[in-house]
Amino acid sequence: MLIIPAIDIKDGKCVRLYQGEMDKDTTYYESPLEAARHWVEEGAGLLHVVDLNGAVEGHPVHKQEVAAICMGFGVPVELGGGLRSLEAIEEALALGVERVVLGTAAYEDPEFLRAVCGRFPGKIVAGIDAREGRVAIKGWKEGTSMDAAELAERCEKDGASRIIYTDISRDGTSLGVNVEETLCLARAVKIPVIASGGVSSLDDIRRLKALENDGVEGVIVGRALYSGAFTLREAIEVATEGPSVN
Repeated sequence: MLIIPAIDIKDGKCVRLYQGEMDKDTTYYESPLEAARHWVEEGAGLLHVVDLNGAVEGHPVHKQEVAAICMGFGVPVELGGGLRSLEAIEEALALGVERVVLGTAAYEDPEFLRAVCGRFPGKIVAGIDAREGRVAIKGWKEGTSMDAAELAERCEKDGASRIIYTDISRDGTSLGVNVEETLCLARAVKIPVIASGGVSSLDDIRRLKALENDGVEGVIVGRALYSGAFTLREAIEVATEGPSVN
């Protein structure tokens, strides 16, 4: 199972938010590039980068920082935040991003999702963020009545290569991952699912690893790594220590 460090960029800095609230942020690195260097040195095989300002404003903001991370280390990058047009996606891929994460656009415009999945096969990931099982969009500022599993099924049908599922109520809280909702969503689709939100301990990694056979291929980890709850090397060891058990 993949352990994917999160690099969330706000106002040019690497931060972590509490439950997605932009005014409840903690700065961990003044430079996102330094954060990326640290995680690559610790063994990261994939970096999850989010342009937080872009997510709120509806268009990419931190292009320079993203390009520097992509060019700096030879490790693939997946990027989310404000990618709501064909031009924004093309530009992100041109910067060197391996794949892009569509959240609001995937929810609001299925036709657009189908079009970009067809144009960039394997490069489009559906980011599904939810509170109490209901999808939230526009940088988590706006709630909807749609069930997360329902949106996952629709995104799979429209051609998304995988799903990133974030439980917003757990994100940045270190309260533990929502294994039950993650499993529910993973069983609703056949494409891979990446879990996100609330990882607090190596036991969370073990609990998610047990879902590998249900389609959970990885987990994005943020605050737990930044606060030193465990190291990336330790998490990678747990994720690769043997076959998963259901």
